[in-house]
Amino acid sequence: MNSRERLLASINHKEPDRVPVDLGSTPSSGISAIAYNRLKQMLKINTGHTRVYDVVQQLAQPEDEILDRFKIDMIDLGRIFNTENIDWHDIKLPDGSTAQYPVWFNPVKQLDGSFIAYLKDGSPAGKMPMGATFFDQMIFPYIDGYPENYKSLPADISKVHWAALAHSPWDHAADPGFWVQLREEALRLRKTSNRAIVLVIGCNLFEWGTFLRRIDNFLMDIYTEQDKVEAFLDAMMEIHMANLEKACAAVGDLVDVIRFGDDLGMDSGGFIPPAVYRKLFKPRHRMLCEYVKRHGSMHTFLHSCGSIYELLPDLIEAGFEIFNPVQTSSRNMDPVKIKKEFGQDIVIWGAGADTRSILNRGTIEQVKNDVKRRLEILAPGGGFVFNTIHNIMPDVPPENIVAMFEAIDEFYW
Repeated sequence: MNSRERLLASINHKEPDRVPVDLGSTPSSGISAIAYNRLKQMLKINTGHTRVYDVVQQLAQPEDEILDRFKIDMIDLGRIFNTENIDWHDIKLPDGSTAQYPVWFNPVKQLDGSFIAYLKDGSPAGKMPMGATFFDQMIFPYIDGYPENYKSLPADISKVHWAALAHSPWDHAADPGFWVQLREEALRLRKTSNRAIVLVIGCNLFEWGTFLRRIDNFLMDIYTEQDKVEAFLDAMMEIHMANLEKACAAVGDLVDVIRFGDDLGMDSGGFIPPAVYRKLFKPRHRMLCEYVKRHGSMHTFLHSCGSIYELLPDLIEAGFEIFNPVQTSSRNMDPVKIKKEFGQDIVIWGAGADTRSILNRGTIEQVKNDVKRRLEILAPGGGFVFNTIHNIMPDVPPENIVAMFEAIDEFYW
């Protein structure tokens, strides 16, 4: 099988020749720039550039040599932008190693050693404290309450660092001819690569409530101000549906997977119980998924951290096919349990390596044993895409990253 065939077989719950493998096709299945530099150094790769395409999370865009070496089966459509040297400028990462930021991203170092990224009006959008490795949100436009109407919602969204400092392709969304270019480059990718193509679109609902209102306020609002929450969600849906309509028209027949996001879980359980999800979020998630199904051939992918076990039946009914990162250390998210109860209904994209305690702290042997155990559980019958549980963080030794990919090969030898 080629990469696209391998992924589509697994999505259709047919066991492929080997498990499809992801690294960097989404901003929740990638690798930090610091870890990426160390990996390249270990592999003695002295060419190319470490390009930080997701500046909030400080994630590197994996280069072709890395994708080929580790037999990666899918790529992010966003990599078709910012392809020239003039699109980037050199910087130093917190560990002192060299990388590149997009030319538009120029955070300012403060006297205390932190970095602040400013909006065009001079407002501070995001801060990376000294010693940290990602940018924290600084502006919460609705922290003092919801507006009387949502005429300014697009402008309010643009103040939040997730939007103001957006990763590709969305850092070019305002460019003339963006949607035409997106289609042209997607066509080129389909012709020149057999890797599956992933489009990260977001369309977060619960999370935009937490981004704009702040999480403590929004969680209380869900119980005490439901009318206002619903009005806010309806306004968000107008924006999301307009964007989704353009995306489906441009690349709905070319992209294999469209990735939505909404972190609904904590380690101990969901942020909200199923009944609240059904009332406030499920109908809107269903609208998004149904639109995709009616207007293209893309498979629906939801990134949702933490324990979402109790929400899975409703998320499946809403139309999501693929779930990531499947955080198996969280309550009720044991891989055996998830595969047994939901393996025929969902695709598990993640759960392949424990990034919290083993990949970053274990020995090479422990990493390989962990990966092979998870493959034994999750690979049979398809419905599995190998990826770490969320991004590979800066503290992961390069030897363990290599061991993780070697374990996949050894599993199939």
